[in-house]
Amino acid sequence: MVVIVVSGPPGSGKTTQAKKIAEYFGLRYHSAGMIFRKMAEERGISIEELSRIATEDPSIDIEIDRRTYLEALKGDVVIDGHLTAWIIADIADVRVLITAPLATRIKRIALRDGKSFMEAYHETVMREYLQKIRFRKYYGIDIDDLNIFDIIVNTENLGIDDTFEIVKTAIEKILKRKRKD
Repeated sequence: MVVIVVSGPPGSGKTTQAKKIAEYFGLRYHSAGMIFRKMAEERGISIEELSRIATEDPSIDIEIDRRTYLEALKGDVVIDGHLTAWIIADIADVRVLITAPLATRIKRIALRDGKSFMEAYHETVMREYLQKIRFRKYYGIDIDDLNIFDIIVNTENLGIDDTFEIVKTAIEKILKRKRKD
C-alpha cells in the first residue's frame, strides 16, 4: 500500500505532476482541489468566494479533509492539494512539494484559465492569503514551514517532463529505502 501526497500553491504544477506520478506508479489519483471546486460550483459561487466563506465556516475544510483522509486510508493513491501533506502526514509514504515563484504561477493560471494577468493575480493572491489564515486558524498549520516535505521542486525553470524525472527518481529512492526498513 502506497500513499503519495503532492502539495503546492496554485499554478505550481502540482496537479500535472500528481497525475503523472499516479499514472507512472499505477496508483489512483485524488484531488482535494477538485472537491473544493465542486463545492463552489454546487453553490453557484467562485472559488474565491468559497474561500471567503470558508474563512468563517470550518465545515467546508473539514469535509474536504475528511474525504481526502478516507481516500488516503484506502491506499495506493496519489493525492494532490494545498494542505493535504499536513492532513495525511501520518499515513503518507512520500510528501512532495511542487512550487514556483508567484509571477510564474500567475502567468500559468492566466493562460490556463483564459484570464488577464491582473485578474489571475488578484484571485490567486486573495485565495492564498485566505487559505493561509484558514489553515493557521483551524489547524494551527504554518504553510510556510516546509519541513514536512521529503521532496521540494521549484518548477520555474523546468519543463513538465524534467520535473517529473526529478520527482519520480526521488520517490523511487524513498520507497526503496522504506521497503528496506
